[in-house]
Parts: sequence; structure tokens; C-alpha cells
Amino acid sequence: MISTAPAIEKMTLSITEEIHVQAPLDVTFETLLEQLGPFSETMEGQSMNMKIEAWPGGRWYRDLGDGNGHFWGNVQAIKRPTLLEITGPLFMSYAVVSNVQYRLSEVPGGTLIKFHHTALGLIEDQHREGVGKGWGHIHANLRKRAEAAGRGGRAAAR
Repeated sequence: MISTAPAIEKMTLSITEEIHVQAPLDVTFETLLEQLGPFSETMEGQSMNMKIEAWPGGRWYRDLGDGNGHFWGNVQAIKRPTLLEITGPLFMSYAVVSNVQYRLSEVPGGTLIKFHHTALGLIEDQHREGVGKGWGHIHANLRKRAEAAGRGGRAAAR
């Protein structure tokens, strides 16, 4: 008998990262929302035109204008300034569901973000290979902008 069922390892994704930010908790959280929304960009520096509605059930999506775009997920939980949780397909346009958690806590010298992205579904190899780089890019920009805002106000981060 030939089995066509994919192994569970091929159907799951788990990424965990700790991000240390030298900025106050509230500044870091607001910068996170901006980074996932209007400041989201490709690794080449082009705007992703992302929108995030920062309330329970709010959408996270890419707005291409004229009613076009890509749905990435819904805000599952938000507790300012310590938790943002999103569930949905994210950048994967096929049978998959993701859960993304940002847990923020105050630590000496700033904020610690505990990030976790888990996914279950038919995850394509190209996404499995690139997702870590994508989150790394987002988190590097988040840290840079939050630290600039923490030192010199919001205008310095823009």
C-alpha cells in the first residue's frame, strides 16, 4: 500500500524568538502595531501596504487598493501593552492556519518580546524556508524603530 499522507513534521511549523528592545514597554507595543501595519515592508524596502485593526476580531491584511488585497489573519487577543495574538493563514494562500503570539514584558533596560509562530497545514517548502528570514526582518525593524522612539520620541522612529 502506498501512503500519500504527509508526515506531521511536513505539516507543522514552529518559530520562537526572544527580542530584547531597549525601549519602554508601551513604546515597544505601539511600535509593534505600526511595524505590522503601516511600516511593514519587504526586505527590499518596499511598502507591504499592511493594515491592522488593533482590537479583538480586527483584521490584519494587505491593502492593494480598489477592494483588492490579501487577508492575513484576525486579532485573536490583544491586551495592551503585553499581548498581541493573531490567527489566520498569514502569507500562505492555501490550506493552513497560523497562530502568532507576541508577549511583551518589562525587563531591566527595556522590553522583552517573546515571539511564537506556529502553523498547521500543507506548508510549502518555500514558505518553510523563508519564514524565519521574514520574521527576522520585521523584528529587526521593530527593534530599531522602538529604540529610536524610546530615545527621541516618535518622530525619530519614522
